[in-house]
Amino acid sequence: MSNNVRVRLIGNLEEAMKEIGSIGSGKEGVQIMAPKAIHRAIRVEGVDTKAANILKQEILSIGGECAVSWDSVAAKEKETDVLLMGTLEQYGRLIPKLERQPFGLKGIAKEIQEVIGNFDIEFYERTKIMGILNLTPDSFSGDGLAGNLDSAVKQAMAMVKDGADIIDVGGESTRPGAKPVSVEEELERVIPVIEGLKKEIKIPISIDTYKPEVAKEALRKGASMVNDINGLRSGGMAELVAKHKAEVVIMHMQGKPGDMQNNPSYGDVVGDITKFLRERCEFGINSGISKDKIIVDPGIGFGKTAEHNLEIIRRLREFKSLGFPVLMGVSRKSFIGNVLELPVEDRLEGTLAAVTACVMNGANIVRVHDVREARRAVQIADAISSS
Repeated sequence: MSNNVRVRLIGNLEEAMKEIGSIGSGKEGVQIMAPKAIHRAIRVEGVDTKAANILKQEILSIGGECAVSWDSVAAKEKETDVLLMGTLEQYGRLIPKLERQPFGLKGIAKEIQEVIGNFDIEFYERTKIMGILNLTPDSFSGDGLAGNLDSAVKQAMAMVKDGADIIDVGGESTRPGAKPVSVEEELERVIPVIEGLKKEIKIPISIDTYKPEVAKEALRKGASMVNDINGLRSGGMAELVAKHKAEVVIMHMQGKPGDMQNNPSYGDVVGDITKFLRERCEFGINSGISKDKIIVDPGIGFGKTAEHNLEIIRRLREFKSLGFPVLMGVSRKSFIGNVLELPVEDRLEGTLAAVTACVMNGANIVRVHDVREARRAVQIADAISSS
């Protein structure tokens, strides 16, 4: 072997696309070979065993792989989940084959094509920062500003100066074990502040509420986004958002704030949350909300153990298959304290590490208390991701 020969591994398959061009291949060669470099694993749930058998035969015939349950192979069950493994080029050949097949495979082909397309959507030029403005006396993070209008407006203006793209105004604590407050009390906390902010800032104002009555008044007074921890499950919320043509954050929560941390459990935490978010997004669209107004949030800390939260961040890219921007709220959360064994007031560094991991794994918006510090961390993460 020549002394000039060197061998190195390209660890990121997406980077292989750049490498094809960098070694001097022609433009046409790049276009032909690039889809062969990117591998995707796709899970299809609840497939009829007859369809699963055809699906497996078709993808194996073009060099891909397929896993199904053993019981489906032995004809002991009527349905099975299917895990497909192949390159973009192989999926490009698989989809036309499935479109000609019976047993619902035409519909599966359409969904596979949609999921692959969703994965590569770029929603914003950079990661957005949502600044948290808590107007409660019992916020878990100790930053509540209940009843102090001037301080709340000044804090929001400082966050805008520090780089916030959105201000999220909340008047009810949703920390674990929190007790709900009345509509009247929540309105008293948030509406004067929203009115004050509307006069002072130009960026969007979000209302953090699951109550349609509060959202209605907040939107009327100047908010343009609803951050709904209840995932549009409150009667009339979806129709209200649609009427006002507002943006909406649809979040996953297992249980309610008062009991959500009482032994949360999942079959597959990311799979279960994805299924919930897909259903709620479809409900929102069917209720009149424009697809481009929807943002999804896996709900870190809302009915999840520390291990669940870490797994969600690690597998965050899987939520991109939904086709909506992903918001992550990790700021000062208890899983950070669990890992570092630190109280809430000492979780800044842990928060910044978690925020960076979220951005690197595909988050489009991060919701934070410490805007200036988070903005700096996000700028570095964005620069690395886009370089």
